[in-house]
Amino acid sequence: MSNYIPGQPLTAVVERIEILKLRQGDNLILGFSIGGGIDQDPGQNPFTNDKTDKGIYVTRITEKGPAEVAGLREGDKIMQVNGWDMTMVTHDQARKRLTKKNQDVVRLLVTRRSLEEAVKHSMGPCLKP
Repeated sequence: MSNYIPGQPLTAVVERIEILKLRQGDNLILGFSIGGGIDQDPGQNPFTNDKTDKGIYVTRITEKGPAEVAGLREGDKIMQVNGWDMTMVTHDQARKRLTKKNQDVVRLLVTRRSLEEAVKHSMGPCLKP
C-alpha cells in the first residue's frame, strides 16, 4: 500500500478541516464514514501499518458530500473534533462526537500520511499537474 521502509519516519501533514453539515429533513449529513477506536481490532485497519494504532480513521467519503467538499480524504486520521481529543475514544464515542445534534459545523484536526500520498490516492481533477 505504501513504500514505507521500516525505521523511516512517515511524513504526516496536519490539516484543519471545517465541514458544514448538509441538512436533509431532520438529519445533518457529514458525508463520511469512520473506522477504528480503542474498542476495535486495529489489525483490521487498512489505513495504518502500525497494527497497534487504535485511532479513528476516515474509511469512506461520499462523492460531492460535505466532507469531500471540505477537503477530507479517505485514510485521514481524526485527532480532534471541535477541540475534543479523538486519540483514545471508542468507535461509538467518536460517532457521537461527530453527529451531535444542533451542530451545523464540525471542525476536525486530522493527520494525513503525506501530501504526496494524498495526491497519489486522490482522483481529484484539481490535483493533476
